[in-house]
Parts: sequence; structure tokens; C-alpha cells
Amino acid sequence: MALALAAALGLFGNGAARAHDTWLEPRPDTERGERVLALGTGEQFPALQSPVPVELLQGSRCAARGVSPVAAPPAWPLRWRADGAHALLLRTTRPVPPALLLDCPVPMASVPITLDAAAAAAYLDEVRADAATRERWRALQARGVAWNERFSKQARLLHGGGVLPGPLVAGATRGAEAMAFDARLELPRWPLRVGDVLQLQLLRDGQPLAGHAVELRNDQSPIGLWRRTDAEGRVAMPLPLAARWLLRSVDLRPAADVADAWESRFLSVGLDVQAPR
Repeated sequence: MALALAAALGLFGNGAARAHDTWLEPRPDTERGERVLALGTGEQFPALQSPVPVELLQGSRCAARGVSPVAAPPAWPLRWRADGAHALLLRTTRPVPPALLLDCPVPMASVPITLDAAAAAAYLDEVRADAATRERWRALQARGVAWNERFSKQARLLHGGGVLPGPLVAGATRGAEAMAFDARLELPRWPLRVGDVLQLQLLRDGQPLAGHAVELRNDQSPIGLWRRTDAEGRVAMPLPLAARWLLRSVDLRPAADVADAWESRFLSVGLDVQAPR
């Protein structure tokens, strides 16, 4: 079952060495006003290529942001709507007022995968692996050990809403919306506009990830913007284009419970940036 799910995710489709991302995209609301989201995997944002099996989802929901805690409505769980050719379609369980900014995290279960040496080498380049990770892989290769890994995906989308004054906080929070690998986002306002700077803190199990690579990709250019987090896991990401953007990062490390193996967590956060007024 797990191997079938890995194939369906297409994380390294057709033996390719690119670290495939999984992300959320908005779709038109239902007639009742329920928000609809597409969840899929692709070799390069923004082209979705394959749906995610619904069996992998773990506690997916959407919560309102930019609303006082007292006035905030309960979170909207996400449920299966349809299996599309390139994405799994999800919907909120209740209608959502269009003026609300939704913060939708979708954590997914882990899946095993095995790579050949060429794919593993290119994978390390794609995720900007550090020197210690590369040295460990060279040592494993010298002993004839194959690349065995368990990966999990965490996808988040900020969507909708009217004009909200900042600063706003979204992303990593405590409680039901928290994910094992996440980013705490500090937004200067909503919607974001060209020239704004996105401040974020990268967290694993709630703890800051220092010196970690983070990339911003958009749907207008194939060139991503790379940064590394500081000692507190923080980084500032400029937003130079009006576009759909995807924040992405991969936390790859030795497996905690299996000798000579790896474990990884993939994070994607989708958001839109509008033209300056």
C-alpha cells in the first residue's frame, strides 16, 4: 500500500532526480459557497501533474486569519470532493464568507522511497543539501548502501480575503493547524503587493531550523529566489513580482530509527502577490 502511494505521488517520477513538490491551489467555490482547493504534485511549480491519494491526508482544515481570536469562526475541515486527472479536489465542510482570509494546512503521512545513485546526487543538489549531508551519503556509498528514505509532505495555502491591514501572522501555530515542518509567516498586510517583504521563521516540531535553505518560486519565471535562515530560523524574502508564489523547503536528515536511512519533510506554502497600487 505504501509503495503504491509513493508511486501515485510521483515524488521522483520516472526515475527523475528532481524533488517533486506538492502544493495547494484555489479552485472556484461551490454553488453553496464552500471553498474548493486542488492538491497535487508537480516537477516544477506551477504545473500540477498528479493527484495526491486522499488516504495520505491527516487532519486537513482551514482557519480564518486577520480576525480577532474572540470573533474568529471555528476552523473548516477539508473533505474529498473529486479525484481529478492532475489534482485531488477538496472542499470546506461549510460555506466560507468571501471576505475571510483562509490559512489552509494539509499535513500528509510519510511514505518510503528508494533512489539510485544518480537520482540521489541530483536530489541533493535540488534541495541545496549541506556539506554534512553530502559527506554522509558519500560514506554510505563507499559501503555499498543504497538510498532509502521516508518522506512526508506538508502543504499550506493562504487564500481569499479582502483588504486586511498588517501585520498579520499565519502559518505555524499551535493546536490543530500546526504541522511537523512549517513556517511562521509574518505578513505586512493582505493582499501582499510587489515590494513587500515576507518575514518567516522555519520550524520543525516547533523548534527553529537554523542555516536552512528556503526557496521562493513563482508562475512567471523558472528562476527561484534562495535564502538561508539565520540562527533563529528566520529569513526575509522579497516579493519582486505580481504572481502566484510558492515558498518551498525540504528538511532532509538521517533517519532517527533506521540505520543508514534518511527521513525528509517537504514544505510548500502558496500565496499570491498583487501589483502595486
